[in-house]
Amino acid sequence: MDKLWAPWRKQYITKKQPHGCFICRIHASSKDAKHYVLKRSRSSFAVLNLFPYNNGHVMIVPKRHVKSLKQLKDREMLDLMYLMNQVIDRIQTEMKPHGMNVGINLGRVAGAGVPGHLHIHVVPRWSADTNFMPVIAETKVISESLASVYKRLKWNR
Repeated sequence: MDKLWAPWRKQYITKKQPHGCFICRIHASSKDAKHYVLKRSRSSFAVLNLFPYNNGHVMIVPKRHVKSLKQLKDREMLDLMYLMNQVIDRIQTEMKPHGMNVGINLGRVAGAGVPGHLHIHVVPRWSADTNFMPVIAETKVISESLASVYKRLKWNR
């Protein structure tokens, strides 16, 4: 069996997971750096994904706990899309990716890890970000720490 050394996962594995929505807990917290919140707007916020598909993987989240776009009020939808565009611009400026994946997983079978709280994934992509590891070893290599990405992408308050 191959092993990938990932000591940072110990906290996740051993920590007692509280009940309820972790996105709502992040929204309610004032500790943005602890939760890697990049920016808060009137109705939404942008947060780094703790288990990223790639470096700079950000989630854009409405503050209100809804599971679908149709449940958002017009002003919330506009705010969510505006913040998503700001995040995309920020990633392009700071990280210079060659492209991006932007998507919403609606429902658990569609890949939603948090099916009850709508969120948009923004994942930067580079032409060289896929190598033999995912294909041969079924392992994705994330080459930059969350703390480092957070410092690059956070807005000054």
